Amino acid sequence: MRAGWIAFFILLFIPPGWGQTKLSVHWEELTAADFQSAIEQSKGTCLLPFGILEKHGPHLPLGTDLLDVRYVAQNAAQQEYAVVFPQYYFGQIFEARHEPGTVAYSAHLQLELLQETSDEMARNGCRKIIIVNGHGGNENLLPFFAQSQLEKPHDYVVYVMGLVGSPAGGPAKKTAVDMHAGESETSKMLISSPDLVHLDRANQESGADQARLKLPDTLYTGIWWYARFPNHYSGDGAAATRELGEFEMKAWQDAIVTAIRAVKADDESLKLQNEFFEKARHPLDKGDQASW
Repeated sequence: MRAGWIAFFILLFIPPGWGQTKLSVHWEELTAADFQSAIEQSKGTCLLPFGILEKHGPHLPLGTDLLDVRYVAQNAAQQEYAVVFPQYYFGQIFEARHEPGTVAYSAHLQLELLQETSDEMARNGCRKIIIVNGHGGNENLLPFFAQSQLEKPHDYVVYVMGLVGSPAGGPAKKTAVDMHAGESETSKMLISSPDLVHLDRANQESGADQARLKLPDTLYTGIWWYARFPNHYSGDGAAATRELGEFEMKAWQDAIVTAIRAVKADDESLKLQNEFFEKARHPLDKGDQASW
């Protein structure tokens, strides 16, 4: 009888889930058995935070883009569970090859490595892969990669989440030019990796727009960025504040949470993808298209 009362009080006062191991969101931290549980819990939804190694003005670390995007991705995945792939720096950064510390892989290797990474993620149960971009130089590469998934059949879907702009409201910005290592990006780093920010160095170089090309807006040339910002610095990092960083990082994190939830609920993309590939195999067979 006494043992029964003890068991009753244990059930009454010990919270549900007590003693259970909380699964890490980090792919590399999971054991093999926990990884399987993580895939089940995430419904096969995995994040690939995508950064780069490049100069960020005179005051921020080379890995700024990945440090920031991993920070928000990890926090978002803890709020809406997903598995976060390890550090991935292998994107497009030819425009910074003249600066120390830049690692710029060939175009074919960028695409091949990203394809094989996606294939391997899927082979391990990631049927829904969200590439979360943290670097402006990837904004053309990643949509092209997503479009190229229609080249041949896959049993998984790639989603690309582009850069999230500054939302309305929040602390007023002090600067007008703010594209790279400036007020916004430095403010974010004050949240994700404050010990790596050297605000005292922010004014050692100019982040002003040099405007050295006079071309119509309808023309694009790859040297445009160097023509405007030869120091690979756009804006004034000294204007950064933690208040702005907290506001922008929160908005970015919330956007990722929304994306994870939408992807988890998406049962149509893979169906449509499979339908597309089946029709692509027999493009002259129009018998089943009358109901469209």
